[in-house]
Amino acid sequence: MLNQTNCISISLLLFLVSIIGIFLNQKNILVMLMSLEMMFLTISFSLIFSSIYLDDIVGQIFALLILTIAAAESSIGLAILVVYYRIRNTIAVELMSLTKG
Repeated sequence: MLNQTNCISISLLLFLVSIIGIFLNQKNILVMLMSLEMMFLTISFSLIFSSIYLDDIVGQIFALLILTIAAAESSIGLAILVVYYRIRNTIAVELMSLTKG
């Protein structure tokens, strides 16, 4: 059975893993996007658990809003990556500064 301490520690652990994934892997943009998505999901998990624990629906509504924003962010990010790959034939983060207009 999950209690409050276990769920908060799981959320914190997953959030720290996603932060480490962003900062340690700055070469691959796809891994950075996946780490960002994992950050959104851990925040949503924490809000949903808090909502269940406090018997309030506001946390679940915020979690749905976060998931909606995460879906929009990932679709726009992947579309930008596809266009960038078609132009440059690579997805290297160090070459992203060439896209400044």
